[in-house]
Amino acid sequence: MSVVIIGGNECMVCQYQEICKKHGCKAKVFVKEKSGFKKKLGSPDLMILFTNTVSHKMVLSAVTEAKRNNITIARTHSSSAAALTNVLETYCNR
Repeated sequence: MSVVIIGGNECMVCQYQEICKKHGCKAKVFVKEKSGFKKKLGSPDLMILFTNTVSHKMVLSAVTEAKRNNITIARTHSSSAAALTNVLETYCNR
């Protein structure tokens, strides 16, 4: 399963990727919006939005791309490792 994580803390990018790996998922992490953001998203199975640590503009562009490509969106306010684990346990074990 492929996962795109949008938002979060820069210092936790490696932790996010390791947690996803433990759940059998490949992860791309976008902490800040950079040029070509929409093209780099690709077509993941799940998009996780850490709503507390991401700009409104980045959320809007991510949600637009998700709707256009029929990507499942999971939103969580916290950007902690525990919050990511909970989301992955919910969506990856279906």
